[in-house]
Amino acid sequence: MEIIAEPQLIRLVTERLVLRPALGGDAAQIQAYNIGNRKHLQPWQPTRPPGFYAIENIIRRISFIEHERLAGRGLHLLICERDSGEMIGECNFSNIVLGVFQACHLGYSLAERAQGRGLMTEALHTAIAHVFEDLQLHRIMANYRPDNERSARVLSALGFQREGFARSYLKINGEWADHVLTALVNPAQP
Repeated sequence: MEIIAEPQLIRLVTERLVLRPALGGDAAQIQAYNIGNRKHLQPWQPTRPPGFYAIENIIRRISFIEHERLAGRGLHLLICERDSGEMIGECNFSNIVLGVFQACHLGYSLAERAQGRGLMTEALHTAIAHVFEDLQLHRIMANYRPDNERSARVLSALGFQREGFARSYLKINGEWADHVLTALVNPAQP
């Protein structure tokens, strides 16, 4: 893993991928990713409001997530193919809480065409290392719907442990959905 870090730039490089924050110039690529994977991602995401896919709203979201990153409250990374630079997914570490908690929530998505090749595991392995080593967080929590077998396998492969089950946890695809609760504790901070 290669990490390039400057005050305003995070760039994580793996064998096949580059993970980096979104920039204003990425709006069209983010739009294409979201529209192209709309049906594929719909069962696992909240219902998107009117205008969600509009370029001006994507630019606003990029600005917001950059503000959250700079404030230390979140880290949203685009997952791009190393060779082509094409966006094939995203991961975000949100609700970062410091103090005695030192924890966050993890969310992620991957393009339908990129499924089944270990790319999300590769991306998250590197992103989690950054969050634990560089941001010094102690705990990452990730929750998934019981019927999302791919997420269950990815999180298990990364060492996440099941901690519980929450009924009607999040409103996903227009309905309150149960979730399996998992977490990973920083191995350097047992």
